[in-house]
Amino acid sequence: MMKFNLITRFSLCLCVFLGANTYAEVAVIVSANNPNASIDADTLSRIFLGKTSNFPDGNQAIPVDQTEGTAARESFNNKVLGKDSSQLKAYWSRLIFTGKGTPPKESGSDADVKALVANNPNLIGYIDSSAVDGSVKVLYSF
Repeated sequence: MMKFNLITRFSLCLCVFLGANTYAEVAVIVSANNPNASIDADTLSRIFLGKTSNFPDGNQAIPVDQTEGTAARESFNNKVLGKDSSQLKAYWSRLIFTGKGTPPKESGSDADVKALVANNPNLIGYIDSSAVDGSVKVLYSF
């Protein structure tokens, strides 16, 4: 019985570890009509953390987040922003309290973000790369 429990625990830990570190490829998107061709991770982070409100070409950049808890958002937060969800909540709480910032609008799933971004060249969001189509342009992927 003890051997079974040890094997079960090991298997569960392995599944949790592999699942937590396995993300689909995420694409940072803008409208197909947006004149920017690419963006670097630093500028992307600055846009989503409210430190800048412009694309590299100078046009206004309005970030759109997916709903909290989606795989794309978790991956984006960890790999681009370098923060987990609790760190981001604390970050935005401080900025909101001091009147120095507003977090990005949340828009739901891949389809919701893509539809919103496709219709406004000032919006920037992220979706699973498998959801990309001709209505949007990929500026960055990971």
